Amino acid sequence: METRSRRSIASRAAGASLALLLTLCLAACAGSGGGPPGGGPDSKGAYRVGPPDQLQISILPDPVIEREVVVRPDGMISVDLVGDVPAAGRTTEEIAADIETRIGRFKRDARVTVALAAALSSEVTVLGEVSRSATFPLSRQTRLVEAIGTVGGTTVFANKDSIRLIRSAEGKKASVYKVDLDAIEEGDMRTNYVLQGGDLIYVPPGAMATVGYALQALLFPFQQIFGFGTNIASTVYTGGV
Repeated sequence: METRSRRSIASRAAGASLALLLTLCLAACAGSGGGPPGGGPDSKGAYRVGPPDQLQISILPDPVIEREVVVRPDGMISVDLVGDVPAAGRTTEEIAADIETRIGRFKRDARVTVALAAALSSEVTVLGEVSRSATFPLSRQTRLVEAIGTVGGTTVFANKDSIRLIRSAEGKKASVYKVDLDAIEEGDMRTNYVLQGGDLIYVPPGAMATVGYALQALLFPFQQIFGFGTNIASTVYTGGV
């Protein structure tokens, strides 16, 4: 029992140190904390297909062709009559238009519809001062507040006006966007961004919680020897409650 307790305390201390380090790094990346560069995330929220998403394809007129296909690792899908069609990085509308053009040689007045049957390529991660950190796929257009709600909301220790949305771009430095959850709760939706696959949402601890976590990490070695430290840190970041 004592060994398990020590392991649990060690895990919390390591997590506290990681949270503190991530907070400091994000503060440096965010600079002045002004508006998102370049207008921020795509406000249209267009979903871009990727492997291994599943697509439902319907081609009219008669004879009707209906297929459910999976986007292969090379980003292609196979379609009757036309063979391989590029899908990765495109919207369902763009894929449908391409198929319609290609299949026009075989079916006159072809009408093609492509629907997303299962979104398996886009995942987002929410961590920090939330009820449970998690990674989950985006099955539909999802905004930041919805993602936080999916993991049970923020804890009482969260710094809700300094949440960070971290967005990576292939071959480029990640962009960090400041999110004000307090403002969103009051009706200001400017930072309630539409999420994209690969997004990371970090909810930092408030000032008192940060101090408490730092003390917990600092006093952990002494707690193992003298049996104190954890209670002191807990008193700091809970405000003595």
